Amino acid sequence: MIEILNATELARAREAGALVAHILQTLKSRSEVGTNLLDIGRWAQAMITEAGALSCYVDYEPSFGRGPFGHYICTAVNDAVLHGLPHDYTLADGDLLTLDLAVSKGGVAADAAISFIVGGSQPPESVAMISATERALSAGIAAAVPGARIGDISHAIGLVLSAAGYPINTEFGGHGIGSTMHQDPHVPNTGRPGRGYKLRPGLLLALEPWVMADTAELITDADGWTLRSATGCRTAHTEHTIAITSDGAEILTLPKHGQP
Repeated sequence: MIEILNATELARAREAGALVAHILQTLKSRSEVGTNLLDIGRWAQAMITEAGALSCYVDYEPSFGRGPFGHYICTAVNDAVLHGLPHDYTLADGDLLTLDLAVSKGGVAADAAISFIVGGSQPPESVAMISATERALSAGIAAAVPGARIGDISHAIGLVLSAAGYPINTEFGGHGIGSTMHQDPHVPNTGRPGRGYKLRPGLLLALEPWVMADTAELITDADGWTLRSATGCRTAHTEHTIAITSDGAEILTLPKHGQP
């Protein structure tokens, strides 16, 4: 299913996007050495509930997971990259943490992810990897203009990731979003320009470049959800929800200036 949102629905999408951005930045500011992932999950739940929004994750039960996700946020550390199930783990200095959050408010969903390093240590390889995903996301957003195609976005993302030297997995990537979190079209993180669905105003997309330092192969953790790099290398993941408008892409999950 591919949805094209009207003006009223786009306004609700902006509200959902602003909430996602606020929660992620608040959680980032609270994620310190000694913070437990389960605490992050509880904080996310409280903020979603207080805002009168709904979690897109807690009851999520896709074919690639083991039963309902059961949590309000994905927390992935170091070699974990996607669908990180919050568990009893205390963050250490230098850990690379990814927070991925999707909520629905007013019947429209928004989805975003951030990767950052906890504490004072800043391993150069991890800093470079996070930067590559952020630059790839910016390139993908710049390519998301009316009349362009999904392949143009994928190609722009893939050029940046490949130039940075990272293998690219195409099993999981970006996606359409609207009244539900995951919709068509699929937006792989590499592709051929000029191919795929033609972009039109009112389309919402969640673009999410993610990489693993030295492999494109994923393994599933024993929890049945968390996806990790097959080699144990570190990973990074950055995501925004955008709306295609007549003027280009509007980023709905961009933090407001001055947010923590």
